[in-house]
Parts: sequence; structure tokens; C-alpha cells
Amino acid sequence: MADRDIFEHIGDLVSEERDLRDRSVANMGLSIEEKARLRAVEVQLDQCWDLLRQRRALDEYGDDPAAAKVRPADEVEGYES
Repeated sequence: MADRDIFEHIGDLVSEERDLRDRSVANMGLSIEEKARLRAVEVQLDQCWDLLRQRRALDEYGDDPAAAKVRPADEVEGYES
């Protein structure tokens, strides 16, 4: 997967996240399924950004960016900003 593809996926996820958040405000809350989907989208976004950081680090040090792998949600979610 190329960086361009990852950015495109991020854009799709951001649009979905925005839509869910807008519906939450307009409807005064989300259904259980919508809340679960929002959480899943947030995790996927974190994984995508992590994947991009890995790819850039590998490239910076002369390694193949394609060697970067999506890390498990619990690992990515455990990072501190």
C-alpha cells in the first residue's frame, strides 16, 4: 500500500467520523452500533497514522517502507502523545 492509498483511506475515515459526530450532535446521541463504529473508526485512524509514521521512518533510514505493518489496536492505542 502506497502513502497515497493510506491518505485516501484516512480521508474516507475522517469523513465517516465527521458524519457520525454530526449525527450525534443533531440527534442528541448515537445508537450502540453507531458508537461502536465511531470507536472503530477512531482506532483505524490511529493505526493509519502509525503506519505512515513507520513508513516514513523506514524510508528515512534507507529501508523499504513496504516493510511497515499495521500494528494491533491495543498497541497503537497504548501510545502517549
